Amino acid sequence: MNIVLLVILAANALISFKAFNDTQFFRKYEFHIGSIRSGEQFRMFSSGFLHVDLMHLAFNMFTLYMFAPYVINIVGAMYFAYLYFGSLIGGNLLTLYFHKDDYYYRSVGASGAVMGIIYSAILLEPNLYMYGIIPGYIFGFAYLLFSIYGMKAKSDNIGHVAHFGGAIGGFGITLAKFPFLVTEESKTVIALLVPIVILFIMAKLKKI
Repeated sequence: MNIVLLVILAANALISFKAFNDTQFFRKYEFHIGSIRSGEQFRMFSSGFLHVDLMHLAFNMFTLYMFAPYVINIVGAMYFAYLYFGSLIGGNLLTLYFHKDDYYYRSVGASGAVMGIIYSAILLEPNLYMYGIIPGYIFGFAYLLFSIYGMKAKSDNIGHVAHFGGAIGGFGITLAKFPFLVTEESKTVIALLVPIVILFIMAKLKKI
């Protein structure tokens, strides 16, 4: 267990438990479009340490605990932290972009950061299998397409945009450190890149 990972897990747990019992604290630090556009940009960061309930917190932290070692073992603890927080901000930036005119939009959670770590792990570990049966690159491709569907359908309360933005963050930051993956793991890179291109084409055409 790496100290940086431990600190991130502990911070999420402590801050989330504080918010579970303090609604005013929760509202002050959650991602809220109106407040962010009024100047409270700190919410872009603080919201990543808040969770709706214990199940939400446990799922995100367990997923992070499972995938973080793949990334830490290759990039080291400091670059892992850079990946984590870069993906967190990436997820919230994309959410802000897509919901900039929805002043009442709110969200919380580390999902964007966690998705960035998952996608970094998929790039760095070509033989990684999700749930032991699904090749990582296929999972990544399918999940991003599912996120586009969820963003378009708007039929649930899942922060699909933050997931997508976090995945893009993890994808880009990992390739920035290991550009040779573009040629050596081209199948994985293309599988993750195609849905990203589709998303921005759809956004440009106002289809999403």
